[in-house]
Amino acid sequence: MVDYLLGAERDIREVIKLTDQNPDLAIDEAYDIQQRLIEKRMEQGARRAGIKLGLTSKAKHEMMGVHEAIYGYLLTDMLAYEWEPVRFNQLIHPKAEPEIAFLMGEDLQGTNVTAEDVLKATKYIAPAIEIIDSRYKDFKFTLVDVVADNCSSAKFIAGSKWISPDKLDLAHIGMVMSKNGEVATTGAGAAVLRHPAAAVAWCVNKMGERNEGLKKGDIVLSGALSEAIAFEPGDTIIATFDELGSVSFSCK
Repeated sequence: MVDYLLGAERDIREVIKLTDQNPDLAIDEAYDIQQRLIEKRMEQGARRAGIKLGLTSKAKHEMMGVHEAIYGYLLTDMLAYEWEPVRFNQLIHPKAEPEIAFLMGEDLQGTNVTAEDVLKATKYIAPAIEIIDSRYKDFKFTLVDVVADNCSSAKFIAGSKWISPDKLDLAHIGMVMSKNGEVATTGAGAAVLRHPAAAVAWCVNKMGERNEGLKKGDIVLSGALSEAIAFEPGDTIIATFDELGSVSFSCK
């Protein structure tokens, strides 16, 4: 299953979701597949860049019929830059999500970590956009499918403005994301499990169950502040956040 998903990403092609052939696949097994997938990517030269959260909004929970968020890994070869166009031919059916990023100033691990612990361990906050790109046909999957597929991770772009968390009210930061100059979505920090730091705390505690945690230097994408929007060649996406400024990319 690991090679199946790796091959789909390498060849930039859709595949049938895992649960079509493995309907009894459990969530713990899905995280095992994800871990082996990341290990293989790192054997090929990528390095760990951080962690990403998914399904952090109540609306997503209801849509997917789940009661908690999910997490995946960010690798160095997923990092994109505002000044370099994202190439559409390297992706399958990408979508953009606006995120609040945490840069960890110290390691953080455990199973009773709080939002306050997260903020104490965070060095900076920045605006970000994640580009998700499920390998599954028609972007349709179950919870275990998406976890195994590293939560649809593809690329991420961080803004240039990095601010100390003690200067911000993260729950009330507003966000507007536009495509080609027209407003596409709006949101606020509270959309992410009521507070982005609470979302990161959930992630640390979930990782702690597998004896893992956040590392100093990790970039953590705390979850989408709004629904994802599709884009195509020629499009420009800009996400503007109160106090944090903006982050953008263009697609070629």
